Parts: sequence; structure tokens; C-alpha cells
Amino acid sequence: MNVNVRLLIASLLMLLTLPANAARIKDVSEVAGVRSNQLVGYGLVVGLPGTGETTPFTDQSFRAMLQNFGIQLPAGQKPKTKNVAAVAVNATLPAFTKQGQSIDITVSSIGSAKSLRGGTLLQTFLKGLDGKVYAVAQGSLVVSGFSASGADGSKIVGNNPTVGRITNGAMVEQEVPNPFGRGDFLTFNLFESDFTTAQRMADTVNQFLGPDMAAAIDATSIRVRAPRDISQRVAFLSTVENLEFDPAEGAAKIIVNSRTGTIVVGQHVKLKPAAITHGGMTVTIRENPQVSQPNAFSGGNTVVVPNSEVEVTEADSRMFKFDPGVSLDDLVRAVNQVGAAPSDLMAILQALKQAGAIEGQLIII
Repeated sequence: MNVNVRLLIASLLMLLTLPANAARIKDVSEVAGVRSNQLVGYGLVVGLPGTGETTPFTDQSFRAMLQNFGIQLPAGQKPKTKNVAAVAVNATLPAFTKQGQSIDITVSSIGSAKSLRGGTLLQTFLKGLDGKVYAVAQGSLVVSGFSASGADGSKIVGNNPTVGRITNGAMVEQEVPNPFGRGDFLTFNLFESDFTTAQRMADTVNQFLGPDMAAAIDATSIRVRAPRDISQRVAFLSTVENLEFDPAEGAAKIIVNSRTGTIVVGQHVKLKPAAITHGGMTVTIRENPQVSQPNAFSGGNTVVVPNSEVEVTEADSRMFKFDPGVSLDDLVRAVNQVGAAPSDLMAILQALKQAGAIEGQLIII
């Protein structure tokens, strides 16, 4: 059976009713090698209304720019660069972006410039990790932030005036090669590694396209046999990535964010038999200084004598018991009845984990 016939059969089978919890392959995985690339460059922003900077690297860059245009400053003369700022330019080059297309860029001050508002970025080379130039950036900045200062030193800043963007500010000069059109296989990498999900995904592809078309390599990667012709490969991938299957349910986890007090309990978390008591103790310290006045004709001095009052209040403790196989709903209900705060719940969960009463992972971030 050739590839075109298999694609036709797959498209027809996709119209069948699928489970309600099914997910598309494209929503849980990505094709290996088909990714974006980060670009970065160093340049100058000119035309600033006196909000630029005078730094050694800005002066050096400004001199180098003038030399490129055949202008040589006299030796020992320091240029005034209050209208110039040194900036770092970064961009993301999406996969399959072709030569001549444009991408957005972000421009950030790296010196002491007060604002980039009103500035223009001069031609800047954007390089990849391999040191090659993949795009050239230039254009007028759009800065949402602002700043203003008074003669007395008062200052107001809104948003961030030292970072700006240029929509379609960089022209792509070179494409990034990718392995999409090479070899006899395409590899899908799961966003969340899971052996069960990988095997179910491979079984789904084999069910729709025929046996031995896909195989799970490990908990993350599924290798799928694909046609070599690039036009057929695009149609093939369009069909495969829209296939639906049932991903495996996640492992039992409890995620605790100690900084924000956020606690997320997975639905498969179970508790073994346990009894818990959790009480709170409040310690209040009050300072009531008193004045000590000496008797008349005693020759003493009036002094302030510290007087501290310490009060300890212990709240009533409540105990609740977990029976075998308690679910998330039972856990939440019990904690709400106790009235525990997020910090109290963190302490309870840590104690349960140390006692071996939690069937699942306790992850504290």
C-alpha cells in the first residue's frame, strides 16, 4: 500500500467518533529539528533627545561607525554622544523562515541611557549560536515607557523607557537548515515524557497508517516512517499531527510553592491511614515603657524604664483521620473543616510525606 492510499484511509478514519479526553498529536508533541532559533546583536541607537550616554564602549562604537564611513576624528578628541546609546538587539527566528522575510526585534539599552524613546537603530547584524549572520536589523523604535526628572532630583518613570521593539525590524539574510526533509523518518518529541503516552501515540499512528509505521524510542521520542518526497512529507505530517489519541494520565503529584502559598494536588494522590493534629500558637510581645520619677531632694534622675509584656495564646487543636485510599476530594474537605491556612497545609503535607502516608510525589518549589 503506497503512502497516498494510507493518507486517504487515515483521513477517513479520523472522522470516526473518538474519546472525549482525546488529544491531537500536535498538541502534546513537536517534530524534532523543527524549532525556532535565537539571534542577538550589538548596535547603536541614534537620534535620542539628550537621553543617551557617554561611556567608553559607546565612544569606541561611535568612532568605529564613523571610520566605516571614512570619517576620522582628531586624536584625543572625545565625541559627545548624548544622543547615542549602545544597545543589545535580540530576536527569535522561527522555523522555515525564508531569506527576505522580516521578523520582530527587541532593543535594550546596555549602558546608562535614560530613555530610547525617539531613537533609530542603525544597521545591526544579528548572529546565531554558530556566529553566522542570519538577519540584519534597522529601524525606528517604539518605546512604551517614559521618564521625567526635575531640577531638584525628583524623577518619575513609567513602564520601561530603556527597552523598545521594532515590528518587522530585521530582514532575514540566511535560512537555518533543519532535518525536516532528510532521512526516512520523522521524530516526534513529547512535551511531557511518559512511557505510556509514547506507546499509545505509536499505536495510534500504526493503527491509522499500517503496522511498523511508528515506534516509541523512549519516554519522549516516537519515530515515524515518512516519505522522502518533500511535498508528500508535508501532507503526511499534516495528517499525522492531527490524529487523536488518549495520553496517559499524569503521575500523582503535589506541587507546593512556598513563596506564594500555592498548592496543587493531582487527582491521583492517595493517602494511607494517618491521624493528624495541628495546632497554632500565637506569641504577642508588647512594649510599654514607663517613666521612673525619683523622690524630691533625692538627687536622682528621671529615666525611662522598659516594660515588656509577653502573652502566649495556643489555639484549640483539631484531629482528623485519613482512612485507606483517601482521594483528593476527601483531603480538601478535611483540610477545609480544620480551617488550615496554606502555611499550615504545607506543614501537614510535609509531615505526611515524612511519615510515608502520601502515595505520590511532594514537590516544593
